[in-house]
Amino acid sequence: MKQENKNFTKIMSILFVLLVVLAGIFVLFSPQFEKNIPKVTLKNYTYWNMKENLNLSIFDQSGIKSYTIIYKDSKSQKILESKKILTKQTSLIVEIKAPRINNIFKVDDIILSIEVTDNSKWNFLQGNTFKKEYKIKIDKQAPIANVITNSYNIKRGGSALVIVEVKDKNLNDKYISFNNKYRFELFPFSKENYYIALIAWPVDEKEFKRFNLLAIDKANNITKVKIPLYIRKLKIKKDKINISNDFINTISLNVLEQSNYEIPSTKKDIFIKANKVLREENISFIRQISLEHMSKDLINSFNIKAFRRLSASRTFASFAQRRSYFYEKEKIDEAWHLGMDWASVKKARIYISNDAKIIYNDYLGIYGNTIIADHGLGLQTLYAHLSKSDVQVNQEVKRKNKIAYTGSSGAVFGDHLHFGVLIQGIEVNPIEWMDKSWIKTRVLDIIKDAKKIMRKK
Repeated sequence: MKQENKNFTKIMSILFVLLVVLAGIFVLFSPQFEKNIPKVTLKNYTYWNMKENLNLSIFDQSGIKSYTIIYKDSKSQKILESKKILTKQTSLIVEIKAPRINNIFKVDDIILSIEVTDNSKWNFLQGNTFKKEYKIKIDKQAPIANVITNSYNIKRGGSALVIVEVKDKNLNDKYISFNNKYRFELFPFSKENYYIALIAWPVDEKEFKRFNLLAIDKANNITKVKIPLYIRKLKIKKDKINISNDFINTISLNVLEQSNYEIPSTKKDIFIKANKVLREENISFIRQISLEHMSKDLINSFNIKAFRRLSASRTFASFAQRRSYFYEKEKIDEAWHLGMDWASVKKARIYISNDAKIIYNDYLGIYGNTIIADHGLGLQTLYAHLSKSDVQVNQEVKRKNKIAYTGSSGAVFGDHLHFGVLIQGIEVNPIEWMDKSWIKTRVLDIIKDAKKIMRKK
């Protein structure tokens, strides 16, 4: 009998140990006892203007049980929100609203204390808890932003100059926008808190809404100021161009092959792919290269001179010609011509009109062999369809230096130079920049006037 009792006790002990082990395994590996604390993200919390809500993201695989948000400053403490979640939710977005506080006391720094608990059975059925205090700087003051002076007017496809003052101890971004679509960077000008920019009205933007100066601080306080400009219309010349099989077979096909494009099966599609798809890619690439490599140095003066046409040349195409392309009497495409086409003798020498840094020198689709030169202040010039170049990327060149020879590379039949002027990567009317009087009144005099105004401040 005693032996039977001993055996029974031994068996029960073994069973108990097995039950404990199995229970331990269940606790360790069951999803109900997961040990991960909730994932909590408070977006852009370093600065707060207390006008906009802060976004709190919460995630937990076992479900969110509760959360509490407490506001603290040197004078007060307040629960902004405390909530228990009754139905299972694995993710939440909580909009944190600023509390009403006594405006007599200026608050510069606060703390948001956030506590989140999940539905896990871990921690003796209490769940996993996230706790963190976020230190936040309060900034309710919008940046100072003023237009000091600017060019009197702007023409569609043309350029203008703007000089501004922007100031804020927590400044995050500043720029000029056009039609809320195009962004123009500001460059430091003359002394602290002053900036300068050339701006452009892209020729393919028929509607003029407005140019705005925008200044944004780290708390997302925004100041927006209209730049006063009179607008002038541009006379657009329309051209009808008949496309031959010979052009498609020898030119369009060639630029697609050199650009590593797949070749469509029909002649019509070959032309459209080269003239439309590849053209759009090339224009986008020019903007990218221009923005990435334009000089952003401090501007004290800008001694730009009028750009000169190709020596002893004739003009075969002008800026802003709207071309309609026909193949076998069917209109198949349209495109803007965004520069000046000049032709002289074959392989004519090309001399640069102003000091510059070469930022691009390579084959570029419909433009053929192309050079882009940066003159500072976001102003660049483009030389296309070249046969040969005498410069390298990053080379500094001086006014009147020979940089290349004309040619017929790219989507053209005959030897000529396509000359373009870029403002932060947007091709603008070269005629303005070839006019000494225009440069003086629209650019150089504006800089002089701004310096006079700044000296009085």
